[in-house]
Amino acid sequence: MKAKKLTIALAIVLFMGLAFGQAMAQTGNEAAPATTPEAGTAPDATGAPGEAAMPGEPGAVPMPGAETQPAAEPPPPAPTPEVAEQENPYGLGALWQEGDLVAKFTIALLAIMSVGTWYIFLMKYWEQGRVLEQAKTAEKRFWSAANLNEAIDKLGKNNVFRAIAERGQQATQRQSGVSAGLTLNDWLTMSLQRSIEDENGRLQSGIAFLASVGSTAPFVGLFGTVWGIYHALIAIGLAGQASIDKVAGPVGEALIMTAIGLGVAIPAVLTYNLLVRRNKVINEKMRAFANDLQTFLLTSGGKKA
Repeated sequence: MKAKKLTIALAIVLFMGLAFGQAMAQTGNEAAPATTPEAGTAPDATGAPGEAAMPGEPGAVPMPGAETQPAAEPPPPAPTPEVAEQENPYGLGALWQEGDLVAKFTIALLAIMSVGTWYIFLMKYWEQGRVLEQAKTAEKRFWSAANLNEAIDKLGKNNVFRAIAERGQQATQRQSGVSAGLTLNDWLTMSLQRSIEDENGRLQSGIAFLASVGSTAPFVGLFGTVWGIYHALIAIGLAGQASIDKVAGPVGEALIMTAIGLGVAIPAVLTYNLLVRRNKVINEKMRAFANDLQTFLLTSGGKKA
């Protein structure tokens, strides 16, 4: 009986010991940190361990024996090479500086032709425009006047059509010059025709220069071309071989001369054709005015418009 009670008491003591041991183990686990920091893991600001920091970053724990190296600076950019501007050794400036007297004279002659062409064109174009405006004035004012004198005064001074009207008026007043075989109609026709021819001669002055330039400038440029080829052949003969550096200059001179000759001739031809066409228009207007004036003088004697 005693042995049985002793066995039960030992079992109770063993059970209580096991329960007390488990309670102590759980209390120790709760007091210990959840995770232990690994090597190279830096604690954060609250003291808790964070993620492992890479070397060189803030908060990284240096490895034992490792020396911190400063960050290498990037190399400076390589300087860009400056490209030196080279002058064209075969241009117009080089041609004028290195050319002989014949080449310079040819260039100067072509320059004079070009300047004369543009000067004559601008002056004649302005003069033709003025005459065309005078034609419009004559159509509006001359035939609305009461008599011939008033009509002439309305045209103003330096007017081409006023000169024609005055010549017709003078022809009617000098009928004593009409011979027995010449009628008043023929006399007026001759007087007005001479006035028109005088005005046409004044308008045509200078235009012949444009025709001359347009026909001769290409040949002047061709002469410069032949002269440049001549220098190229001389350079080849002296060098003994046809190298590009020996013939580039003379051949370039020849091509430039050809281009200058065409550049002078083409504007001269175009401006000549334009001025001649405008002169034809002016001539037709003057002839129409002279015919109307002649009819008026023969029918009314110039007393009434």
